[in-house]
Amino acid sequence: MRVATYNVEWFHALFADDGTLLNDNRWSARQDVTREDQIAALAHIFRAMDADAIMVIEAPDTSRHRDGTVALEAFAAHAGIRARKALIGFANHTQQELMLLYDPDVMAARHDPRGNATSKRGNPDAPRFDGAFRIDLDIDATEDVVTFSKPPLEVALETALGRMRMIGCHVKSKAPHGASTPDEVMRIAIANRRKQLAQCIWLRQRIDGHLDAGEPLIVLGDLNDGPGLDEYEKLFGRSGVEIVMGKDLPPDRRLYDPHAARALQSRIAAQATSARFFLAEEGHYLSALLDYIMVSPDLRPRARGWRIWHPFEDPGCWRDLHLREALLTASDHFPVTLDLNSAPS
Repeated sequence: MRVATYNVEWFHALFADDGTLLNDNRWSARQDVTREDQIAALAHIFRAMDADAIMVIEAPDTSRHRDGTVALEAFAAHAGIRARKALIGFANHTQQELMLLYDPDVMAARHDPRGNATSKRGNPDAPRFDGAFRIDLDIDATEDVVTFSKPPLEVALETALGRMRMIGCHVKSKAPHGASTPDEVMRIAIANRRKQLAQCIWLRQRIDGHLDAGEPLIVLGDLNDGPGLDEYEKLFGRSGVEIVMGKDLPPDRRLYDPHAARALQSRIAAQATSARFFLAEEGHYLSALLDYIMVSPDLRPRARGWRIWHPFEDPGCWRDLHLREALLTASDHFPVTLDLNSAPS
């Protein structure tokens, strides 16, 4: 069984309000890329991955006038892929939904949120992801109330490999918009990073619940964070990735992703990357490891072949010119895939 996660930049801008594809030669929301070129690139990539389940990050939006699942299923039909059924959890207001595309012939999937609903005051004990989390982040004896702008998607899966849980997430620390002085930039950036770490603690509480229940678990998506990613990591002592993985916990409590594990071993060694952004003000690209597929200890013996479909770092992607160009055209992130065997590998 192949599982994937893919952050598709500006996916929602490729669809009309009725969910049909805007497959024309007008500009997409990506720089210097037409809508038809982005759609063709995405279709080629999704076909090449041939995954049974794909957690789509920044999926088409759902609102009063738009249905993202209709749009995503229209794309799947256009691309001709097996993973043609779309599942959404709690819709958000950012035009960037979390959705699972899956093959209904090989698995069943349903949105199955855990935790209690909360009031605006929140709850400190793993509340439902569309609620509010109460936590003291700065040791000032005053609890902060944190919410998700993009509530993680909790999925109950029934597959040929058995029942398992999946949590798709897009945890993001916002840029310090509105700051006009260096001090304001630092203050807002620290506050945003603090909120991001709180979301990771909240997510880790849910992970602990699944591990306590002995439920096989996959956590995947864009954590927008990693070891050594910014200067504020030293201030807080650890990254959000370390919190979610349970880096300092006993082995039977840790999630595993080989790319994250390698990055955590040494901050100066060469690392895999899953995203590539152009910094216009500096005139060059920045690469980062932001996208992960983490598995619980009981799934690790059956997991193999983690792959970041990077056009320059993966030999297969580099040699296939059509695929290489598609990956560069489709998004500023690259897909990550994982294969699960029916027996330990």
